[in-house]
Amino acid sequence: MVKVGILGCMGRMGQALASAATQSETLSLVIGSERAGHALIGKTAPGSDIPVTDQADTVFEASDLVIDFTPPGDTVKHAALAEKKGVRLLVGTTGLTGADDAALDRAAQSVAIMQAGNYSLGVNVLLSLVRQAAARLDEGWDIEVLEMHHKQKVDAPSGTALMLGGAAAEGRGKGLPELRTPAREGITGEREPGSIGFAALRGGSVIGEHSVILASDSERITLSHRAENRNLFAAGAVQAAAWLSRQGPGRYHMRDVLGL
Repeated sequence: MVKVGILGCMGRMGQALASAATQSETLSLVIGSERAGHALIGKTAPGSDIPVTDQADTVFEASDLVIDFTPPGDTVKHAALAEKKGVRLLVGTTGLTGADDAALDRAAQSVAIMQAGNYSLGVNVLLSLVRQAAARLDEGWDIEVLEMHHKQKVDAPSGTALMLGGAAAEGRGKGLPELRTPAREGITGEREPGSIGFAALRGGSVIGEHSVILASDSERITLSHRAENRNLFAAGAVQAAAWLSRQGPGRYHMRDVLGL
């Protein structure tokens, strides 16, 4: 069994990851961490019965593979610990900086590293389909990305929407910043050929819905994904962690896990 530690184990995602990991036939959950001052520091986490520490290096010492879905800010430190301890690292943190990516690239020279903005298996298949469609349909097909999330979400468009737009741009051999159109409001003029537009909706308790619309003058394709519960993200991450546990040094992506 592969010994696994979870950073931020008592957050909403951390608890979902712990629950999914305990059901894995490949992974053995052994330790978790939380911020200093958390009530469970020095105790065991309810549900998983793993010890909880406020020291990230203790998690890396005890683990063969560490899962990190903590907020931005500590990725450079965690990548350095993975490199120093020779521990595989799976990162679900979004909003990474150039310094974060550079640190993950450095660590990947000596250990297996994976980072993804979304570990849903369905979303990652959708990314592949969008990439293929954009590559095969010329700029006579307009591309729009539509997403909806719950009313508490603070950023727009969502990270997954940007990933989908990035996949479409990649399919056309360009970068998203080159093709992205700002949110439309007022007198915007005609749509610029080849651009990729975004629209964001917010309301209720919607977990996440994403659609990519490819529209020509005579037909339209809509590729969509709907999240039915949040556990799917943890399940995908644990499946990816089991796959990563068998890999040598390198920087990996969900498309590698799924063979896309």
